[in-house]
Amino acid sequence: MSVGDRVRKRVMMKKSLGLLASCVLGIFFAVPQGVGAWQDSLVGHIILVQAYEAPPEAEFPDIQEATPAPEVLSEKELKRAEGLLPLLEGQQELYIMGEFVHLGKPVVPVLVKALKLPGTRLRYNAILTLSMIKDARAVPDLLESAMDLNEVTRVRERGLRVAVQLDPIQSISAMKSIVDDDSDTMRRAVAFLSRYVRDVEIPPLLIQLLGDPERYVAATALDSFWRLTRFAGKPHDWQGSTQEQRKQWALEWTEWWEAALKKRQSPPEAPSEKPVS
Repeated sequence: MSVGDRVRKRVMMKKSLGLLASCVLGIFFAVPQGVGAWQDSLVGHIILVQAYEAPPEAEFPDIQEATPAPEVLSEKELKRAEGLLPLLEGQQELYIMGEFVHLGKPVVPVLVKALKLPGTRLRYNAILTLSMIKDARAVPDLLESAMDLNEVTRVRERGLRVAVQLDPIQSISAMKSIVDDDSDTMRRAVAFLSRYVRDVEIPPLLIQLLGDPERYVAATALDSFWRLTRFAGKPHDWQGSTQEQRKQWALEWTEWWEAALKKRQSPPEAPSEKPVS
């Protein structure tokens, strides 16, 4: 299409819009003829083009409430739950996970048995289901799975995440053990999850991870330490550093933390002057 055709097309569109607006408004003014008719110089004529009727209000049927989860499982329900465990891996795994979530906290003692069953995906789905049920009784079994060196790293890492989510304080002992783990993924998980555990035993773990062989683990520990204490230290090139440099820099964080502990444990100073009565 040439430039002239485009210009003509735009002119025609403007004329069409102007005509359409005149029709919709439907307001015309007539000026009467003759001398001395200035009093009636503006006479308005309104023409109703279209009447609008509001649509009827929508009617929604009553929604049937879901069956509440049982507070205590019967012997039949327990046997059924145990029979569903192998189905956590397969084509119906999402449906089975929903069944366990509907049964709620009473099914946790049965569900943790899946952490010992063969099948990596089965154990992983069991951990995801426990994270949705949110019962702290599963934490010991989750931590046992996280510290199992024969377990797949993906399952170990997810087990530690859910355990910290359910009970951060109870997870500290396992985090102390995993901080020396051979898997950098697990060490990084400790560095990341430490920001959600507000306890005096956590900063020393993060200071230890500042000198980790993997730079990304040290960078994660640095970020978690700042989130917990708001201490950033001197600027260093952590991304381009060596392990020896990171160990040396970690001494700054150790010195600051020891001073913070002494200040925290010391009694408050007495005022120099007596208060005015």
